[in-house]
Amino acid sequence: MNALNSLMDGFGTALTPVNLLWAALGVLLGTAIGVLPGIGPAMAVALLLPVTYGLDPIGAFIMFAGIYYGAMFGGSTTSILLNTPGESAAVVAAMEGNPMAKSGRGAQALAAAAIGHFAGGMVGTILLVVLAPTVAELAVDIGAPDYFAIMVLAFIAVTSVLGSSRIRGLASLLIGLTIGLVGLDQMTGQQRLTFGSLQLADGVDVVIVAVGLFAIGEALWVAAHLRRSPGEAIPVGRPWLGKDDVRRTWKSWARGPFIGFPFGAIPAGGAEIPTFLSYVTEKRLSKHKDEWGKGAIEGVAGPESAASASAAGTLVSMLTLGLPTTAVAAVMLAAFQQYGIQPGPLLFEREPDLVWGLIASLFVGMVLLLALNLPLAPVWAKLLRIPRPYLYAGILFFAAVGAYAVGGEVIDLVILLVIGLIGFGMRRYGLPVLPAVIGVILGPNAEQQLRRALQISDGSVSGLVNTPFSVTVYGVVAVLLAWPLLRKLRARA
Repeated sequence: MNALNSLMDGFGTALTPVNLLWAALGVLLGTAIGVLPGIGPAMAVALLLPVTYGLDPIGAFIMFAGIYYGAMFGGSTTSILLNTPGESAAVVAAMEGNPMAKSGRGAQALAAAAIGHFAGGMVGTILLVVLAPTVAELAVDIGAPDYFAIMVLAFIAVTSVLGSSRIRGLASLLIGLTIGLVGLDQMTGQQRLTFGSLQLADGVDVVIVAVGLFAIGEALWVAAHLRRSPGEAIPVGRPWLGKDDVRRTWKSWARGPFIGFPFGAIPAGGAEIPTFLSYVTEKRLSKHKDEWGKGAIEGVAGPESAASASAAGTLVSMLTLGLPTTAVAAVMLAAFQQYGIQPGPLLFEREPDLVWGLIASLFVGMVLLLALNLPLAPVWAKLLRIPRPYLYAGILFFAAVGAYAVGGEVIDLVILLVIGLIGFGMRRYGLPVLPAVIGVILGPNAEQQLRRALQISDGSVSGLVNTPFSVTVYGVVAVLLAWPLLRKLRARA
C-alpha cells in the first residue's frame, strides 16, 4: 500500500503539464534518433544527455525515460525495415521482422513491435513498483564486501555474455577500468594517469566516455566502410493488425515480460539473452512452424515485449543498488551523478519525489510511445533515406557540442576524439563496448568498496568473503566462469 500511495504521488508529479511535455519530447527524440541506422538507446541517451543540463532533475529524468523507451522502439524499427538493428537487443526483431517487411507486411511487424513494447513495458514497470522498494529495504544491510562481490559479478557477467569471446569481453572491461583510473585517488589524493595535466585531475567524465565510445566510434567505423549508395527504406504503409495477427500475438506479448524482467534486473548483459530466449520459446510453442524464418509475427511480438520489460528490470538494480546492468543504465547513472544524486538503498527515502515521479512517467511514456509511433512509423521510414555522410556528420557535430558542454574545456574535445578512436579500434577487433562503459562507471566504486572491506578486516583477504551474501555471489561467479568448461565436458561425455 505504501508503494501504491507513493506511485499515486508520482503520477501527480509526472502528469503536470511541464513534465508531460518533457515525456512527450523524450519519446519523440528517442524514437527519432533510435530509428537511425546503427544508433541504439545508449547512443541516443548519451547524445541527448547534455540537452538536459538546464533542467531540474525530475524533468530531466522523465525526459530520459522517454528517450530510453523511444530509442528502444526506434532500434527495432530499423531492424525490421532495413535489417540493420539499431542495438544488439533488436537483432532478434530482424530475424522475423525483416522477412515480414520484404513480403509487404512491414506495417504489421512494426505494429506488433510497438504493442509488444507497450505490453512489456507496462508489466515490467508494475513489477518495478512492487519489487523496487523491497529490494531497497534489503539493500540497506549490504556492506562493503557485499557491494564489491556484486560488482565483481557484474564485471564477470557482462564480459561473459557479450562479444565473440570472453577474452575480448575482458579486454574491453580492462580498457574501461583503465579509463576509470584517470584522476585523483579518492582516498589518498595521488594523481593517476594524468600525465601532469591539471584538467585530467578530476578524471574523464562518463558522458564523454559514453559519447566517444558509442557515437564517435560508430561514426568513424561507418565512415571507414562507407558505400556510395545509401540503404533504401522499405515503404511500410499504415500500421495495423488483423484479427488473426492479434490472435497469434497476444500470448507472446504476455509471455515476454516474465522472460525479460528477471534478466534486466540481474547483471546478465541486458536484453540480448531474454530476447533470444523469448524467440526460442515462441518458436517451440508456435502452431505455424513453417513460417519461421520467413516472417512469423510471434517472432517479433515476444522478443520485443521481453526487451521492453528488461529495460524496466534494469531500473530495479540501478535505483536500489546503484548497479547499471546495461549501457543505457550506465549513462543514466552518469546523469544521476551529474545532479549530485547517488542511486542506492537510500534513494527512495532521500529523493522520493524524483524516484516515484520517474517510475510514474514510465507508464505515461509507454502510452505516449504507442500513441506517437503507430501513426508515425511511415515518417520514421523516410528518415532512413538521409544519406549516410550527412547523417553521421550530424552525429559528430552533436557529439562534439555535447562533449564541450560538459566542462567547457577544449581538452574535452581532444579526450572525446581519443576515446572515439579507441571505440573505433574496439569495433575493428570485435571488442564489445558495454564492458568498457561498465568498467568506467563501476571501476572507481569497486575499488573504493574493496579498500573499505580490506580496511575493516585489517588487510585480511578473508574480509571479502565474511558474509553469507558475498559467499553466495562468489558462488554464482564461479558457476559463470566454470560453465563453458562444464558444457564442453558434458558434450564430450
